[in-house]
Amino acid sequence: MTISDLKNKNLLLFEAISGSRAFGLATETSDTDIRGVYYLPKEDFFGLNYIPQISNETNDITYYEIGRFVELLQKNNPNILEILASPEDCIQYKHPLMDLLKTEDFLSKLCKDTFAGYAISQIKKAKGLNKKIVNPLDKERKSILDFCFILDGQGSVSLKKWLLENEKIQERCGLAGIDHTKGMFALFYDNFGNLGYKGITQHEEANQVSVSSVPKEEKPTAYLFCNLDAYSVYCKEYREYWKWAAERNEDRYNVNQMHGQNYDSKNMMHTIRLLQSCEQIFKINALKIHVENRNELLDIKSGNQSYEKVMQKAENLIQAIESHYSNSSLPDSPDLEKTTKLLVQIREKLYNK
Repeated sequence: MTISDLKNKNLLLFEAISGSRAFGLATETSDTDIRGVYYLPKEDFFGLNYIPQISNETNDITYYEIGRFVELLQKNNPNILEILASPEDCIQYKHPLMDLLKTEDFLSKLCKDTFAGYAISQIKKAKGLNKKIVNPLDKERKSILDFCFILDGQGSVSLKKWLLENEKIQERCGLAGIDHTKGMFALFYDNFGNLGYKGITQHEEANQVSVSSVPKEEKPTAYLFCNLDAYSVYCKEYREYWKWAAERNEDRYNVNQMHGQNYDSKNMMHTIRLLQSCEQIFKINALKIHVENRNELLDIKSGNQSYEKVMQKAENLIQAIESHYSNSSLPDSPDLEKTTKLLVQIREKLYNK
């Protein structure tokens, strides 16, 4: 079933402009997103052809089947609650039966987890993105040798520097573990290449150092520490960084580079908006999605506020939400019996008409 099918068969129950235009945050470059609700024909609903959601290829137009829509409302899904709370001037079509669904029947303390919880996850992503932008990693991957150090008096020197300064090669080194230590090795050196040492690593991609059989009469040339924990962290960050670099939205990345604030400013604008919506829910027991602070939010989107200032704003909102939440008169969760009966009532009227 396609979006055209929904309209041709008169299955639409609701359709509205959503996203930035519904929030009052649209600019000349903003896309027009459409969200809506439909119902399945009786034979599909009662049969084996339940379709919970229909979208176009770019996902900027999405419709939810009425059962799925109510299910998500009961879970206090932010996107779905915002569709139900669409401003009148954004609603393009509304079936009279949709008047049975009111936001006040669904708002509950679950919003703290769904609105604020999602926003907090976005803040963590923003911090991760900030770290990636501020600390780019070289394409050339470091090896475990870069995390090895030679003890030198009360300090240490990098293994690579030590090898260079002492005119030695890692392939002629032999390591022997030291009891009751982690990452510490005695380093022996084979000057003539006839002792069969395995070297510190056997190849560039090795994830561990090699240990060798060392004749008992040999004396250590030095003591080596391998920081395997730091190497593991680096490997994880290297994979994540270059995966992000390969998948990032170049247009948005370039915009963020231009304003130089080292965070995804558009994403953080919507994160702050979501936190403000959550605070509003617990302050007035209602959801109004058209913002009253358009200039402030667009200022964030434009990158005119520092990363630190935006993060502090988010922290302040989270604290305010906690305070209002503890005093809120909203129920712990929506009345599932009542709201499910509303869904049944809608279906009965649709299928018995």
